[in-house]
Amino acid sequence: MKFVADTMLGRLAKWLRVLGYDTHYQSHYHPGQLEALVGEDRRFLTRDRKMCPLDTRAVFLQQEKVGEQLAELTSLLGLKPDPALRFLRCLRCNALLKTVPEATAREKVPEYVFYENRGQIKVCRKCGCYFWPGSHRERMVKQLHAWGLTDASKGEGIANVKIHS
Repeated sequence: MKFVADTMLGRLAKWLRVLGYDTHYQSHYHPGQLEALVGEDRRFLTRDRKMCPLDTRAVFLQQEKVGEQLAELTSLLGLKPDPALRFLRCLRCNALLKTVPEATAREKVPEYVFYENRGQIKVCRKCGCYFWPGSHRERMVKQLHAWGLTDASKGEGIANVKIHS
């Protein structure tokens, strides 16, 4: 399932990306841009009822907080996030991440990061942002668990990410 989020849903877009969903978001859309994105078979997510006629499949979210919005989406659309898809997208621009060869990673990230995370460093294919296991990702997984979107009994372990560009 792919999404396009209106300008009021930037935090939700980030968390949908964390969960592995292709989610387009920008802080401002030019005339006709939302319609074009919806035409790419994306579900339109909005908090503005006046925007719903833009797409007959638009999802109007009533909740204000991200965790509640995710619960609302899960209820409305039957979302079942796959743990294997988590942290595969750039949180900034939505592009898929790719693993970086060690020689490249060594040049682009702090030395301690390179030695602690060999083989786990990724880069965004579009914006060039580097990601690696770190405490930020651990906190994100804990937050997903608090929202009921992980299952520790199934071995959905905690992994980490930090960003460096």
